Amino acid sequence: MQIKITATIITLNEKKHIRDVIQNVQKICSEVIVVDSFSSDETCEIAESLGARVIKQKYLGDGGQKAFCEQFATNEWILSIDADERLEDEAIDYLKNLDLENEKFDAYSLRRKSFIGKKFIKQWYPDRVVRLYNKSKCGYNTMGEHGYVECKNYKNLDVDMLHYSFDNFGVLVSKADRFAVNLAKVRYAEGKRASWYDPFVHGAAAFFKGLILKGGIFGGIQEWHVAFASAYNSYMKYVIMIEMQENEQK
Repeated sequence: MQIKITATIITLNEKKHIRDVIQNVQKICSEVIVVDSFSSDETCEIAESLGARVIKQKYLGDGGQKAFCEQFATNEWILSIDADERLEDEAIDYLKNLDLENEKFDAYSLRRKSFIGKKFIKQWYPDRVVRLYNKSKCGYNTMGEHGYVECKNYKNLDVDMLHYSFDNFGVLVSKADRFAVNLAKVRYAEGKRASWYDPFVHGAAAFFKGLILKGGIFGGIQEWHVAFASAYNSYMKYVIMIEMQENEQK
């Protein structure tokens, strides 16, 4: 008999996405848990109308919020998915036939196909993430800007999730500054320090990685835009860290 899976989703004003993501995971999951950070739109009402259990919780950070979800899952296996993500049909078929009971792994990673609008971003692929896991053997970290499942015994699956990252390039640019500030604070809190040359070195490295190492140069002008945004994000992260160091010394 197929092992039952609980889907967990964290939300804040996800009216646009919540219906599609719940209906997507219900194809393989017997239970859907939505932990909502007090949305002001109809996210919770839509989720409940589709049979999901909704819990309200002040935002604890990405990892913290996803770890908070785990206690409400009645199944041992959890599929953690963001509201702007979907499992491809091939992934659904594969997971339906995955023998979780007899496999030797505690978790599984999937590839992510990320989009800006309708444009697939080649340099962000495969962007592997561990999302299907046994909550008794592993779980989400609670520190840092981005959450991830802490697990050593996992298997990489060659199936994809779709990730509708940003509606357009304007949204990407508008969020770049916030990402840079948050990452700088996290790295600084971890004890990392920056030298005067780090913004230039890391900014150039991010641009080179996206276009050359990740093959973005063959994806058209949109890939150049993304590479510039990544370089800017990396550059500003280290600029902000240097500023924090200077302020500390005053």
